[in-house]
Amino acid sequence: MKYLAQGQRWVGRHRRQWGFGLLPGLITFLGYAAAFAALCLWADDVIDWATPFADGWASPWLGIFRGALTVLFFGGSLLLALISFTAVTLLVGQPFYEALSERVDRAEGGDVPESGLPLWRELWISARESLAVLVRVALWGVLLFALGFVPVLGQTVVPAVGFCISGFFLTEELTAVALQRRGVPLRERLRLLRSRKLLVLGFGVPLTLLFLVPLVAVFVMPGAVAGATLLVRDLADEPAGGEGGAREAAALG
Repeated sequence: MKYLAQGQRWVGRHRRQWGFGLLPGLITFLGYAAAFAALCLWADDVIDWATPFADGWASPWLGIFRGALTVLFFGGSLLLALISFTAVTLLVGQPFYEALSERVDRAEGGDVPESGLPLWRELWISARESLAVLVRVALWGVLLFALGFVPVLGQTVVPAVGFCISGFFLTEELTAVALQRRGVPLRERLRLLRSRKLLVLGFGVPLTLLFLVPLVAVFVMPGAVAGATLLVRDLADEPAGGEGGAREAAALG
């Protein structure tokens, strides 16, 4: 969790970077707010359309069944929104966040990795890899949606697992800015992050909880990118001792 605090402190000392970083998040937030409003208006209609076989059920079973599906539908949509918000915001703000990550590296000293790719190429790689991450999240969302029907487990363990999955993929999206500049592809990034699950969840799960509060994601996104860059720097500086260290050294070149 210290990386979240360090990232927020860094942008707090560089107010201009923080101010520019608000714009991509604000634009994305407005789009998601409109989509969420539409979801609230038509969620019941979607559930009714998807469950025509239940039209003849007696009360109260019809209401309980469709009400539970509506809650699960909102939960799955929220899980997807949490992950896709970060991906979309990073894509919209790619030039700024790339520059922000470079400035963090430069301010902390040492080498400042550069991808050397033109902007259009970086955007294409970022969009392609973000889509691959969203597909993984969607598959997890379908699985958790199905497990949500399991009594007790679906109301206790499944939501906790959902927050952990959200935290993992949020961390992946945020560290991707610094790791892409270091030439680490998506598969290697995922392997690297899986080798340090507690570190990744300690960074991503609190951020997921913060993102549940309206507008908070907009204000913390620049600091989250800075914190993720600091996290990547520490991973890159760790000694390559042991199996985990060897994997990290290989992934980070």
